[in-house]
Amino acid sequence: MFGNMGFWEIFAIVFAVLLLFGAKKIPELAQGIGKGMKEFKKALKDVEEEVKSVDDGKDKK
Repeated sequence: MFGNMGFWEIFAIVFAVLLLFGAKKIPELAQGIGKGMKEFKKALKDVEEEVKSVDDGKDKK
């Protein structure tokens, strides 16, 4: 994921995030991102199950 980025680029991004959001807001931001990813994965799983069930119904005909 970070294969093309060097140390200084990653450091600059982390520093900018700290400046913009502050150290106290970072955990809240990370928690929100985590919850969003969890909901996205759940929705993706639901869609995959629905597509699979529709495919199974077509195979039986």
